[in-house]
Amino acid sequence: MSYFIDMTQALNSGHSGSMSTGHSNGAKDMIARLETMAMSAAELPVQVIRQQIASAIDIVIHLSRFRDRTRRVTEICEVVGMEAGEVKLQPLFLFEEEGEYDGRIAGGLKRTANALTRLDKLIMAGKSIQEGAVG
Repeated sequence: MSYFIDMTQALNSGHSGSMSTGHSNGAKDMIARLETMAMSAAELPVQVIRQQIASAIDIVIHLSRFRDRTRRVTEICEVVGMEAGEVKLQPLFLFEEEGEYDGRIAGGLKRTANALTRLDKLIMAGKSIQEGAVG
């Protein structure tokens, strides 16, 4: 369980990027799982854990297994900080099912009205930011 503490410390120490996987029922549930893992690894106040998560993680991508046995990305959420003591997620893309054809689920990710807000790391990496688009 100390993996969580090691991971968030590495993410919060100036490293230019990292990826990790976890299992949950959705993006919000993944944040709760991370909190639980952290609480079992160290005796830290929940607010400290949540602040660590909010500053360490930029994006949560959730995959689901559908009834046709395929796995698809169903949510892409940005971690936008803290609000009322909770880690705040902002959905950027959500899966919309459009039906079923020949036993396969049809549909795809649809952009929400929410724009990516944490652009500082992209700008520092030399990416140009134009009217909500990243190039």
